[in-house]
Amino acid sequence: MTLIVQKYGGTSVGTVERIQAVAQRVQATVEAGHSVVVVVSAMGKTTDGLVKLASDITDRPSRREMDMLLSTGEQITIALLTMALHALGQEAISLTGAQVGIVTEAEHTRARILKIKTDRLQRHIKEGKVIVVAGFQGISQTTDLEITTLGRGGSDTSAVALAAALGAEKCEIYTDVPGILTTDPRLVPEAQLMDEITSDEMLELASLGAKVLHPRAVEIARNYGVTLVVRSSWTDEPGTRVISPRPQPRPLEGLELAQPVDAVEFDTDQAKVALLRIPDRPGIAARLFGELATQALNVDLIIQSIHEGNTNDIAFTMVKANLNRAEAVAEAIAPALRSNPTDTTQAEVMVDQRMAKISIAGAGMIGRPGVAAKMFSSLAAAGINIQLISTSEVKVSCTIDVADCDRAIAVLCGAFEVTSSPVPQGALPAAEAPVVRGAALDTKQARVAIRHVPDRPGMAAHIFQLLATHGVSVDMIIQSQRCRLVQGQATRDIAFTVAQADAPTAKAVVESAAAELGLGDVAVDEAIAKVSVVGTGMIYAPGVAARMFKALSEQGINLQMIATSEIKISCVVAEAEGVNALRAVHSAFGLAGVERTVVPA
Repeated sequence: MTLIVQKYGGTSVGTVERIQAVAQRVQATVEAGHSVVVVVSAMGKTTDGLVKLASDITDRPSRREMDMLLSTGEQITIALLTMALHALGQEAISLTGAQVGIVTEAEHTRARILKIKTDRLQRHIKEGKVIVVAGFQGISQTTDLEITTLGRGGSDTSAVALAAALGAEKCEIYTDVPGILTTDPRLVPEAQLMDEITSDEMLELASLGAKVLHPRAVEIARNYGVTLVVRSSWTDEPGTRVISPRPQPRPLEGLELAQPVDAVEFDTDQAKVALLRIPDRPGIAARLFGELATQALNVDLIIQSIHEGNTNDIAFTMVKANLNRAEAVAEAIAPALRSNPTDTTQAEVMVDQRMAKISIAGAGMIGRPGVAAKMFSSLAAAGINIQLISTSEVKVSCTIDVADCDRAIAVLCGAFEVTSSPVPQGALPAAEAPVVRGAALDTKQARVAIRHVPDRPGMAAHIFQLLATHGVSVDMIIQSQRCRLVQGQATRDIAFTVAQADAPTAKAVVESAAAELGLGDVAVDEAIAKVSVVGTGMIYAPGVAARMFKALSEQGINLQMIATSEIKISCVVAEAEGVNALRAVHSAFGLAGVERTVVPA
């Protein structure tokens, strides 16, 4: 008999009739020979109603009392669902997070799970009972046994954590869509259902705003090898499987406080081509990377920094064996990229083959301010200067001088208490893996640009450590390729994106340190959108970036910033062009279909 954990969201249990339908589905799972643990959210808009009640009382409710209040929503659901199961003749018992033994840190409204005491759960499972658990909540391990809530996505997190602790066969997430779609069907009605997706791809999409799964839940699934299945509450369709790699052995203690970094990766077979002072207009990146794709030249990192005046810099890396060909392509196309083909101050080509890429990788860095800052600080303390920076949800990569690589590996392995591993060469993804699995749009970000940051070890570390200290999580980070002399000091520009709500804090923090650190102007732009494509199949597929840039260019959309990782390409565009950009790239990679998915309001 296998164990399955099922989670039902608020819409799935929003009415008595829907609760009864869930009870029938749970009973059918039991009759198929499975033990079942059910995790439920509060009914429908119950949580919103409770929040409004609190706001009617006071505009500054304490976080402790908010936890006490909001935890009651799930308790209503577990009692009603258990009664519905009893009415069907199915043995069941409802348990709060505290009764289950979900132990959390003592952080009200945003606690992370430390461990789950499974003794009582195992006893009820052996008795043949369905266990109905209140999601989103736990109890602190302090002597006061405080009720805590897990924050946004908390019920997903509860369910996957229970599946990990109990060694469940799988964790089924029931929702109001048929599974995971190639993009948001409310923006692109032609979005199609995926049969499966890797946890790394899902982490990227979830962190980019795909609301069907919370990144914390995917992180736990990835770390502990839990198979996730996202299904519709209204049909018997199989939904989408989220496939996790076989995990490294790790204790269940500190379940959500696992090491943020799993490994330090390095690649010394890297070279860089940079084009400086390229005119800032639509189509430039499409033309450059289109020509590289025509020559079957695969690129690794791509970084386009914020514009200076009317020009941008673009840098990209590739394996050293391809440097001469890539340089020849860049030199040949440079005149065509210039406003005036004879103006050699534009699209100047620079190359560097004395470089290495060093990365920290791990699902645990999501939503944890300070991980990137710790990497930068560790390198700075060792006197290692960072040349380029590129980030994703599960990886931060820097290029450095190749002579510093061994020292950088040792420093980062010590800082994060992990071992190192080189980037695997020639290890192709599964043949059936699509080049691009899905596309996403994030319109809730703002860009912060810092001009004239002194080009010396430790500057990025200072800036991002300050932001982390003030609880600001940074998404994209781009350090410009071009070095400028300001009063005899070599400087570079640094730009990064943050949640719009964090933009005022980020600006104030950086400006407060500007005089001490010798920084230039700090500018914030909230009218941006980030469009991204994600897929493990792009790792060894030349031309993916070129297809994306061409699709955007054909719509007349200008690219303000570009950043890539091994499985993601992200472009910052004007906010007004965001939806059009998403539709363009979704179509360009053949993700659209004829069937349309309707998402309930």
